[in-house]
Amino acid sequence: MSDSPSLAIAERLIAEPRPAPSVPAAARLAPLRRALPMILRRAAVPTLLVLLWQVASWASWIDGSTLAPPVEVWHAFTRSWSSGQLWPSIVTSLRRVVVGLAIGVSAGTVLGLIAGLSRIGEELVDAPLQMLRALPFLGLMPLLIVWLGIGEGVKIGLIVIGVVFPVYLNLHKGIRSVDPRYAELSRACGVGRWGVIRKVILPGALPAFLIGLRFALGIAWLSLVIGETVNADKGVGYLIMQGQQYLQTDVIVMGLVIYAILGLLMEALVRLIEWRALPWRREFVEAGR
Repeated sequence: MSDSPSLAIAERLIAEPRPAPSVPAAARLAPLRRALPMILRRAAVPTLLVLLWQVASWASWIDGSTLAPPVEVWHAFTRSWSSGQLWPSIVTSLRRVVVGLAIGVSAGTVLGLIAGLSRIGEELVDAPLQMLRALPFLGLMPLLIVWLGIGEGVKIGLIVIGVVFPVYLNLHKGIRSVDPRYAELSRACGVGRWGVIRKVILPGALPAFLIGLRFALGIAWLSLVIGETVNADKGVGYLIMQGQQYLQTDVIVMGLVIYAILGLLMEALVRLIEWRALPWRREFVEAGR
């Protein structure tokens, strides 16, 4: 009987909700502090190259008529922005890349799933795609102009063709690289075919798919550079062509820098998706530091 009050108190303490432990502000800011030095390190080399470029221009080691210095490139950027011409051009180029990526990644994903998950599908799909992959896709420009005209279709179509193959190849390789013992173990536990595909094969192929997506981003911007030289009246490529016509190397370099920055931002987006979708890889990287 003497233990009953103590038992009642213990039960009441267990039943009462306890406040969540407070996380110190220093602990919450720790990821930001770790990310900041990484960003500074990644920006150090490009910043140094730009400084050396400017110094070489000041010292007349680089002819300004053939390669404008960074200061003139910045002035060209401010002029284009103030005139209202730059932002619509950036939006147009970005829209073309996003549409081409959406179509190309979707097509490459479907073809990769068909060839990776089915032996018959691989026999039907892989050989034609490998034949098309052997063709220089930029050399298809004249044929695309005949098929799609000289408007938006040829620009987006060129991006789609360039994007399909890296997504297909990496997803197909990722699916076939999954250890079959995992699938056998899942079936032994009573998991059906679709469950094995959804819970074992697709998660195992996700890292390879993301690598293919990163390759596809680079090819998409390369395709856009070529596509925007065909009858373009808007876009970053149009600005570059205008700079070439009037021998304005500052405008040409400005357009190339914008392409590089947009590609870097989209690459960062893929890295963020990889960071969120593959937490085990994040833990591995942090453990290796």
